[in-house]
Amino acid sequence: MGEVGEGTNSSAGHAKTREQRNQRIDWDEYWMNIAKDVAKRSTCLRRQIGAVIVKDNVIISTGYNGAPRGFPHCLDVGCRRDKLNIKSGERHEECIGVHAEQNALIQAGRDAAGATLYVNSYPCKICAKLIINAGIRRVVMSGEYSDREGLEFLRKAGIELTFLE
Repeated sequence: MGEVGEGTNSSAGHAKTREQRNQRIDWDEYWMNIAKDVAKRSTCLRRQIGAVIVKDNVIISTGYNGAPRGFPHCLDVGCRRDKLNIKSGERHEECIGVHAEQNALIQAGRDAAGATLYVNSYPCKICAKLIINAGIRRVVMSGEYSDREGLEFLRKAGIELTFLE
């Protein structure tokens, strides 16, 4: 066995470290990755959505879609919207679930004002109205959603929208 560092060029080691730093992901990608991980807690049978509210590069709150506290999860009892053959983006009132953005906003309270919301979908029109009234200044999204009216609400309110792949 050789000594620690034997057979390595110390300057090559530093070059590798610099190269790794250049491959570091930016903040938006970092927070979006966390939102995608939060989505893994979802109890919705149709879509797994996660949201993260960030202010000054600190997580204020997270949320994922699922049944209200104390209610049976759709994972356990089935999806009411599926049973009624309701398409995605329509008749939101028939869904028992609370959206990821709504749960994150509830957890954040007034701390959401001026923050950025990361979500792995487009916000629906109901969530868009809540985002506007919470004072969120920027929304970063990935994925898609069939109802794009929420995006128009956010644009009209002057909220900065960023789309990630």
